[in-house]
Amino acid sequence: MPTPHIIRQLPSLAFLSILCFLSILSPSQSDDLQTLLKFKTIFQNSNPQVFSTWTPQNSICNFTGIICDSSNQLVREINLSDQQLLGTLPFDSICDLQSLEKLSFGQNFLYGNITDHLKNCTRLRYLDLGNNSFSGKVPDLSSLSQLEFLNLNHSGFSGQFPWKSLENLTSLTFLSLGDNPFDKNSFPLEVLKLEKLYWLYLTNCSLEGKIPEKIGNLSVLENLELSDNHLFGEIPEGITKLTRLTQLELYDNTLTGKLPIGFGNLTNLINFDASNNSLEGDLSELKSLTQLASLHLFENQFSGEIPEEFGEFKSLVEFSLYTNKLTGSLPQKIGSWADLIYIDVSENYLTGSIPPDMCKNGKLTDLLLLQNKLTGDIPATYVNCSSLVRLRVNNNSLSGTVPDGIWGLPELGIIDLSLNQFVGSVTTHIGDAKSLAQLFLANNKFSGELPMRVSEASSLVAISLSGNQFSGNIPATIGELKKLSSLHLEDNQFSGIIPDSIGSCVSLNDVNLAGNSLSGEIPATIGSLPSLNSLNLSNNKLSGEIPASLASVRLSLLDLSSNRLIGSIPESLATGSFAGNPGLCSQSIRNFRACSSDSGKTTQIGTVIYCLIAGGTVLIVSLAGFMYMKFRHKNKNSPIKGGYSWDMKQFHVLSFDELDILNSIKDDNLIGKGGSGNVYKVTLGGGQHLAVKHIWRSDSGDWKSSRSTSPVLAKGKLQSPEYDAEVATLSSVRHVNVVKLYCSITSEDSNLLVYEYMPNGSLWDRLHTCKKIGLEWVVRYEIAMGAARGLEYLHHGCDRPVIHRDVKSSNILLDEHMKPRIADFGLAKILQASGVRDSTHIIAGTHGYIAPEYAYTCKVNEKSDVYSFGVVLMELVTGKRPVEPEFGENKDIVQWVCSKMRSQDSLLDLVDSSLSQAMKEDAVKVLRIAAHCTAKIPAVRPSMRMVVKMLEEAEPFKLSSIIVNQRG
Repeated sequence: MPTPHIIRQLPSLAFLSILCFLSILSPSQSDDLQTLLKFKTIFQNSNPQVFSTWTPQNSICNFTGIICDSSNQLVREINLSDQQLLGTLPFDSICDLQSLEKLSFGQNFLYGNITDHLKNCTRLRYLDLGNNSFSGKVPDLSSLSQLEFLNLNHSGFSGQFPWKSLENLTSLTFLSLGDNPFDKNSFPLEVLKLEKLYWLYLTNCSLEGKIPEKIGNLSVLENLELSDNHLFGEIPEGITKLTRLTQLELYDNTLTGKLPIGFGNLTNLINFDASNNSLEGDLSELKSLTQLASLHLFENQFSGEIPEEFGEFKSLVEFSLYTNKLTGSLPQKIGSWADLIYIDVSENYLTGSIPPDMCKNGKLTDLLLLQNKLTGDIPATYVNCSSLVRLRVNNNSLSGTVPDGIWGLPELGIIDLSLNQFVGSVTTHIGDAKSLAQLFLANNKFSGELPMRVSEASSLVAISLSGNQFSGNIPATIGELKKLSSLHLEDNQFSGIIPDSIGSCVSLNDVNLAGNSLSGEIPATIGSLPSLNSLNLSNNKLSGEIPASLASVRLSLLDLSSNRLIGSIPESLATGSFAGNPGLCSQSIRNFRACSSDSGKTTQIGTVIYCLIAGGTVLIVSLAGFMYMKFRHKNKNSPIKGGYSWDMKQFHVLSFDELDILNSIKDDNLIGKGGSGNVYKVTLGGGQHLAVKHIWRSDSGDWKSSRSTSPVLAKGKLQSPEYDAEVATLSSVRHVNVVKLYCSITSEDSNLLVYEYMPNGSLWDRLHTCKKIGLEWVVRYEIAMGAARGLEYLHHGCDRPVIHRDVKSSNILLDEHMKPRIADFGLAKILQASGVRDSTHIIAGTHGYIAPEYAYTCKVNEKSDVYSFGVVLMELVTGKRPVEPEFGENKDIVQWVCSKMRSQDSLLDLVDSSLSQAMKEDAVKVLRIAAHCTAKIPAVRPSMRMVVKMLEEAEPFKLSSIIVNQRG
């Protein structure tokens, strides 16, 4: 056993052994070892397993990720891609490695600036820094003259790229610079001198102008990707010289003209995507491209027929030509030889029948033929297409019966056959459709009973069978559909009672059973549906009283008209529609008899009421005239000008008229100023409160907005068909977490939008102003979840996605129970449709919430909303504004949070200090979701549907019990 003296000497002995080991190395090998050990100290905490072999006792050539030069045993390659490395690269020491030829650090979490020390890596042949989070500019690369492979794709660099330095890199064969927010630049002519390139990826890096004709100089190119830029003009004829091309990507630009003559020479093309441009002409140049596996030309202006030769392509897997002007029929042999997976030729003018063999090889997942002029039936061959996920052939002229087995295909998520002429019934096979979420059969000639087995399709979220000839009872087991949120059975011949089990469909928010022959009482269980938002049972034979349970439900639409209901209308439902029920009474709703316990006096009371109405008609007319004249000479503090006629479009049953609103639009009632107008609080005679947004144009033509006073509208009427259409879209939105739009009132110089009033103001007020209150985490979480569901509905629940364009905490309003409502959605699009030229440069969201891509693409989509919502989540977690002085100059909350995450500080320190310690871990979960939402690259961000799921998984522990305790 060693003596204590020897034990004390062991560290010294180990040190001496290392010195002895180093002494046997050459000076160069020793230098390389020291460099690698320094590298290890920076990154070993990121992934200790990778660096477990990086010890002084081990040869550097045996280090994980290190390859040595066989002649001198010095480091030639460092291969550490996708190793979860977190930190900044020490190029000052890395470039001291004398034999270094390859650096591969792609797909890590590297950040910071790349210093000028990179220029010292003069022997480099291979450099991969892609898919990281660097910042700042790319340094001059001129000294890397031996470089053959350069990948900086999706690396986070910005500013002006040093295009000029590429002239020295004449050995390059692979160049990938895409998906970085570089400054705008015309197509870099320096690239055209790199004649050894076989791979060129410049997608989404802010290029503008025309594709140069001399692109044909790059004769060995196999991959050319120039998508998602600002390129315009025609595809140059020079591109037809690139006969080695296997992939050509030009999507998301503004290219025009026809495919160049000679394009058919590109016979090696496997993938061609020029979607979302303005290309025109026919597709005849493509018929010789027999190697095509993926063809995407959607959202262009192509016309003429689809070449019959496409039916002979044996490699075709993806085929997408939707939203063009194509005519003629689909090639009947398409898919007969290929493993076709995806076809979408929707929104064209195609005729003829559905080709029978597109799923011949059993791989087809998406069959999308909607909005054409197709005829005939659905071929029986698709009964065997068990791979099918989406079947959408709506809005055609298809007919016949649907083959039985199609109803029960196991992977189908959506069946959309609406707006055709199908006949027959839905068969019991529907019970086998375990993945079916959406069943849309509206406006056909389907008949028969809805089979009881429909309740076994347990994934159903939406059912729309309106405008058919279905009959019989609504299945009594419908309550088994726990995910069902929308049920539309209107305008059929259903009879019998509404099943009590409907109250078990706990996700239902939209129910329309109007225009049938349903009888019996309205089941009280409907009133227990927690998410119910819209209920239409009109034009049936329902009897009995209105269930008391409905009185506690907040509905944006309630229509019980034209039935046989009796009894009193609950006061809380007074805004609903009840006409055509002579047995109903009300103490407050006009045109209904007053409720009385003595029914014998009904006739007498009715006579008195009739006389009063008849006798008061002259008085009412006179009063209306007086009010109109008074309105024309209203108070000086009113922003509404008199002298114009007003047009009122109502979107709900109203208990007020335009005069009630117009007389209240005055400075005394001003409660807020937004980006698109002023907001007023209107109090009606019955005590109901409304919020009115006033959007107007002055005589000078200036748009009144707190963001801009520039004259961006021409003189003349503000209203337009586009404005009306857009307001109609907003008015059709029905969701408990989206503010309700009651009506619009317009004149020659003003637009008024009348919304429900939110007494607790905005989330911004409650977090950041003098109205700030202490919000515990449970309440903040509920606000986050509700707002997310509202945005999810706008993005995914409407016929066409509604993009908010200005998501922020001041546009999330809170009702009396602190439940959130999304407000001001779509208003930017209204302003654009009303004549704002180039409005994307004027209505640019709000500083601190704007997604980074908006600064260099001016393109807004759903992922831009997701980014802004991520900022709101950060506000809720941290309690801080989007922009604070403590973040540093030119930094916002996103950069601040992300920098803290990268520095490995405790995330608990980022949580609002006013929150209880017990809930901070739950808040951190939401902060991580916010980081996902605010990713720099839009494609990396989750959809709002996914955000909702992530938030559901972050639900605070024992949330329900906590809420109960807080409410006492």
